[in-house]
Amino acid sequence: MNPLLRALEGIVQIDIGLLPKPLTAEKIRSAIAEQLKNQTFNGKVSADEAEQVARLLEEKHGISMGLGAVVDTKDFEPWLNDAKIKGEIGDFYWGRYRQLLFKKGLPKSVIDATDTVTDKVLDRLGNPRDKSPWSRRGMVVGHVQSGKTANYTGLICKAADAGYRLIVVIAGIHNNLRNQTQARIDEGFIGRDTGRLAHANKAQRQKIIGVGQFDQREFPVSLTNTLRDFNKATATTNTSQISQYNVPVVLVIKKNSSTLKNLLEWLKEHSVHQGTQMVSQPMLLIDDEADNASINTAYARDEVTRINGQIRELLSLFHRSCYVGYTATPFANIFIDPDTDDETLKQDLFPRHFIIGLDAPSNYFGAQKVFLDARERHVRLIDDNEDILPLKHKIDDPIDVLPASLIRAVRAFIVARAIRNTRGQQAAHASMLINASRFTDVQGRLRSRVADVVDRIRDAVAVDGAKGEAALRNPEIAALYAVWEAEFAEAEGTDWPTVQARLHEVLVAAHVVEVNASKRSQPLDYDQAGEHGVTVIAVGGFSLSRGLTLEGLVISYFLRNSIMYDTLMQMGRWFGYRPGYEDLCRIWIPADGVGWYAHIHEAMDELQTQLKRMELAKATPEQFGLAVRSHPESLIVTARNKMGTGREFPMKVGLAGKLVETTRIRTDRDQLDRNRQAGDALAAAVKASGLPPQYHSRGTLFGGVPVDLIRNFLRAFRADASDPLTDPRLMSDYIEARADTELREWDVLFASAQKADATSAELSGIHMRAFGRSVGEPDLRQGVLAISGTSRRVGSPGDERVGLSKEQIDAATSAFREERISGGKPIPETLPPRIFCEVRGRRPLIILRFVEPVAPEELKAKSPDVVLAWSICFPPSEIQGGTVEYIVNTIRMREMFGEEEIEEEALGDTD
Repeated sequence: MNPLLRALEGIVQIDIGLLPKPLTAEKIRSAIAEQLKNQTFNGKVSADEAEQVARLLEEKHGISMGLGAVVDTKDFEPWLNDAKIKGEIGDFYWGRYRQLLFKKGLPKSVIDATDTVTDKVLDRLGNPRDKSPWSRRGMVVGHVQSGKTANYTGLICKAADAGYRLIVVIAGIHNNLRNQTQARIDEGFIGRDTGRLAHANKAQRQKIIGVGQFDQREFPVSLTNTLRDFNKATATTNTSQISQYNVPVVLVIKKNSSTLKNLLEWLKEHSVHQGTQMVSQPMLLIDDEADNASINTAYARDEVTRINGQIRELLSLFHRSCYVGYTATPFANIFIDPDTDDETLKQDLFPRHFIIGLDAPSNYFGAQKVFLDARERHVRLIDDNEDILPLKHKIDDPIDVLPASLIRAVRAFIVARAIRNTRGQQAAHASMLINASRFTDVQGRLRSRVADVVDRIRDAVAVDGAKGEAALRNPEIAALYAVWEAEFAEAEGTDWPTVQARLHEVLVAAHVVEVNASKRSQPLDYDQAGEHGVTVIAVGGFSLSRGLTLEGLVISYFLRNSIMYDTLMQMGRWFGYRPGYEDLCRIWIPADGVGWYAHIHEAMDELQTQLKRMELAKATPEQFGLAVRSHPESLIVTARNKMGTGREFPMKVGLAGKLVETTRIRTDRDQLDRNRQAGDALAAAVKASGLPPQYHSRGTLFGGVPVDLIRNFLRAFRADASDPLTDPRLMSDYIEARADTELREWDVLFASAQKADATSAELSGIHMRAFGRSVGEPDLRQGVLAISGTSRRVGSPGDERVGLSKEQIDAATSAFREERISGGKPIPETLPPRIFCEVRGRRPLIILRFVEPVAPEELKAKSPDVVLAWSICFPPSEIQGGTVEYIVNTIRMREMFGEEEIEEEALGDTD
């Protein structure tokens, strides 16, 4: 969209915000028609362009956003409303920011929701007019790339209006992310380009941007700028500006011990010179790195502990301070605290005063939409990399050629950019992400090879692109056409001749860059773009995985080890908002990665739901923290993070209402035979008990089976010893505590596939058909059958309904749908297993099934024909909070993750 149309959209956005509800298509078009009479637009905007603006506004105003959930400490006392009534709080900074959000085209419903949510957060910070000492700790849980920066920028504006005079933002561990965050704060809070403040020319130093365009009566003082992190000498030159604290002082710093050390020293020196005036000012610290769910991979463990200690020291310098951590995953280190064994440290940064869950707007392009609801449209599987660029590779591995899937992804990006240009989006940015190695040297070689591909296509289009149909004789242009036909031919408003005509302008602008910590790295400087937006392919690793925003991200190529699944959500830079081009977005990823994303999303969604339930039950942050720490996924995350300690440690594991499956089974023939014998024994004992079989579409069901038969089976069955969730000790201890009550009688399903040609098997005369399941190639080489593929399920969707009545199934389904609708969330096509496991009064369900591994031809000799596997659906529990204590053996966990993986995690991305 060109600048003129953007201006039209912004003005009409404000106009229709004042119209009475409901907002209709006619009202939008009438507002546009009125503005077209204005001299600015009259005769300069065509009917098609006006319709384009109308459709964009229709899309935006169909967007809704919930207000999220709030869990408070019991002694919470609101103060904000009274302060507003008394006129103690202005609206200068928030008013400017609200205008900026309108100008950027955010829907009024989203701006209003942001207004409400930031008020909720502010109300839970300390009242800056309360002169007595106070300290507050809180956390905001959002979604990856869903607008956390915009949210805390709004909070900063409101905190400044309320009287906070020192605001510190910790914005990541890399300069590029800190610089990007500083630019956002410049635009949304300061109103000046801080990168120009050191300019020799005074006019250049005063460049007004963002909120400064609306009101210039005040400008906050920034002790950092877009070019440089905190520096004591630079800060001291601003002493005269901040000595009276007439305007707020803001710093945007890296999460780095040297930076924090300098800041602490400067604050101590400055407070000595200024008396107690500085430390008596109310201070707000926003930690945008609180969403690191594992060891901070850029540093050693002692460095992480040092940083946390410095943050605590920074907070303690001030008589009145607030810490607000922003996280994109409930499995944040602040809850499960994998980085330290220091209980005092854990408690000091724990958000004990409040936890607020942010709802994403309804147009959020997130894991639910990408990996569950619209997987066929957006996801493309990588299956051709192992011989060229294997998941596990070394720093000096050559990159002689690229996988065909990567070349296809590059072509898709070029075509998608051309389509966006035909839609009038040439002024918007377009990016492609390539994250395929943790090594900067490998990233450099990848960048060179990708640049060669782009150069080859550019040359072909320059020579033959203008030849109409004859251009298709050129193999490079024919390859682009083939990608268009397969991926985008059905996209709205596109035909190949129009797309082909745009290829030249796309390729002239396209460039390939590295984004990492090497000297070859180039900044993603979107703000310096001219009339046409940036067209960039970014190759990187860790720098692209933590917080950095790729503007207009259309195509992603992601080839990273799925065992890091607790941080995968952070690596998902493709999540966010894609107005006007969501249909063009594609993600190339291994099948196993799709399964991990879907899996971890369901776990995170479950905890967000639990947060809402805890709000209704008036639970405390400590209770939510316990729920996070006892979630089965926290067991995996915490165990992996503590593997380097080589010690055993206890933790609570919650199994109530959960589904547990044997997704990893060793291929040891003797153990597989013993597992089969255990299944035979269970089947024989169930038949001998006289319980009548129920022949079900999913297999043969027995109800009311005594718990002792289940315990005998689980004691004999062995999966992969490195998977803690299927450890016989964990199962035995959990069941033992409930054997006389909640788990006394079980439903047992001997599952059978419905395909007539499926491999037949039996357990003590009970006939069953095996289920085909994909298994991971690297694991199979190591003697482990690891269920992979896009679902990662041993079982089939809906298995958990077995044993429930129609009324119970309908009630659980209706309750889930109502919960989603009331929370403003879409209803997934496949209902999560937990909603049926959570049905109160149901019996525990164990499902035995034969799995026929689907493996590559060359590995079939390593794979057994069929193996026995199980799934258990545990019902709700009132005993011990539905948890069991489990001793995690970190040495044994190394078997699951491997020595090389531990080393990779300790080193982190070497960028």
